[in-house]
Amino acid sequence: MGGRKATPGSELPVEGDRRPTDITEELLTELRECLAQRCIEQGLSCLQKHADLLDSFDAQQPYAPRFVGHLAQWVDVGAFNPSALKGVLHRFDTKTRAGLSLNNFLYLRMADGMLAMSEEEMDTAISHFDFVLGLPEELSDKESLSIVYFWKARCLRRRGEYEKALIFANKGKESALSLGLPRMAALSEVLESWILFQRGKLKEAEQISQHAESVLRETDDHVTLGNIYSFYGRMARRAGRYDKAIEHFNQAIAEYRKRDAQHPNLARSLANIALAKRAIALQLRRKIDKQAERRRKDPTSAPSSTAAETRHRLERLHAEIVQHLDEATEIYSHHPNHHGVGTVQINYAYALLDDGDYSGAEAKARNAYRLAEEKQDYILMGRARVVQCMIENARVEEEISEGTDPGSNARRAMDYIQEAVEFAKHTQNQRLLTNAYLWLGFTHCNAFFDDTDAAREAYDRAIASRKGTQQDNMWEDLQALKAKIVRAGGIDPKLRAWSQGALGDKSFQEITEEFAELIIPRVWEREGRKVARVAAKLKISPKKVRRILDRVGRRKPR
Repeated sequence: MGGRKATPGSELPVEGDRRPTDITEELLTELRECLAQRCIEQGLSCLQKHADLLDSFDAQQPYAPRFVGHLAQWVDVGAFNPSALKGVLHRFDTKTRAGLSLNNFLYLRMADGMLAMSEEEMDTAISHFDFVLGLPEELSDKESLSIVYFWKARCLRRRGEYEKALIFANKGKESALSLGLPRMAALSEVLESWILFQRGKLKEAEQISQHAESVLRETDDHVTLGNIYSFYGRMARRAGRYDKAIEHFNQAIAEYRKRDAQHPNLARSLANIALAKRAIALQLRRKIDKQAERRRKDPTSAPSSTAAETRHRLERLHAEIVQHLDEATEIYSHHPNHHGVGTVQINYAYALLDDGDYSGAEAKARNAYRLAEEKQDYILMGRARVVQCMIENARVEEEISEGTDPGSNARRAMDYIQEAVEFAKHTQNQRLLTNAYLWLGFTHCNAFFDDTDAAREAYDRAIASRKGTQQDNMWEDLQALKAKIVRAGGIDPKLRAWSQGALGDKSFQEITEEFAELIIPRVWEREGRKVARVAAKLKISPKKVRRILDRVGRRKPR
């Protein structure tokens, strides 16, 4: 709309001279209060009554920048698509921005940051939020400041910087509580609990999330409530309680659908419920394998009725998994999101890998990696590389080679998992790092490499990366790797003979040298192949370390 400009020296419209499309103090107050009290339906109704403000937005109105700052918060709630915010922000050209007061300019930077966050440009978003947070007194809007803390914490969480994210989530919570707004503080609490969950502090995370739920239970903030139930589902899934996880994810899905049948968070929960059902499917596959093994040992035994039931349930689960992922894909087609779409592609890859469709799984994992790379999403890049490693290892195990070189699949598996380790190190996602080391160990154990020492080192690093976390569903995989290492490695025959006093005709000095040849290379691997570290740990000269390593061929002589 081509609205009336403020008269010189006047900040506010004159009473009685307002039109329906004017932005008023009353409108801003209602939008702000609805957000603070999480009265979402009331706020959406208010925005619908003023929908013409977006169609003919006038950036020259005195309250226009503040309205845009509040609009950004409502876009985050799901009132409008981010494209609506982008259209409004375009009305503020360079000249218009230059003429704004600092207070009004900060509202625009808030909105700029929110828009960048919605487009998954996290570095850009953080730069906008830092500008706003650097001038808290100038903004003079503590409620909006609390939201900016919350938004920055979300950006840091997406980058895998959990310690920093936790700091800003706490600032957002404390800021809201200081204003007497426990419902607004609950937003930051939900994020805080998720970060603590990622850090392995499960009990503390659950307590905080339950408190947030108690505060929001009587509101119509269905998105945040959905986030809470989705979090409960993630916790149950990690603990291996898959039926309970599915129950919580269904609760989350129901909440999201109350707000919007195409809400992007709904797609995320559909991807999560697919993973929980995949875990159950894997258990059923193991049960089927055991039943088949028993029949091989006793060919006269008739197939039990439960075997057919198990296969039928497995087929049904597979169909449900694909259905969930298809629905998530459809939602993301309306709300493009690299991280979300990439996650769905990875889950597709898991399902195809389980069914032995290695080419299909590889195509999905490759798509996920491409999407992650576009946004430099290290967490998603690492997950995609882990899946690609799993696929190549499966090909090695099945002796499926795509070329004339029988070691090509094994080498690709190693390349993928080494990249996954490096991507994980760019973040504080310890679970991703553990999984990367886990599959590095499995890759060292495959038929091509068959390197028990390197596999043992990878296992040790996987265990070390879990320090301070509780036992979860990854523990079973770690035990499987450990068992594989033990079966492959066993005890060195020399050590077994010496322990029984079988020394042959060797002198003590000769035995000492042979012992050094066994021990020093292993310590060298564990100490990152650093001669100086080995020398310091064993209290021997670096020269002797190099000599032993050269003798056993673990290090190229100079």
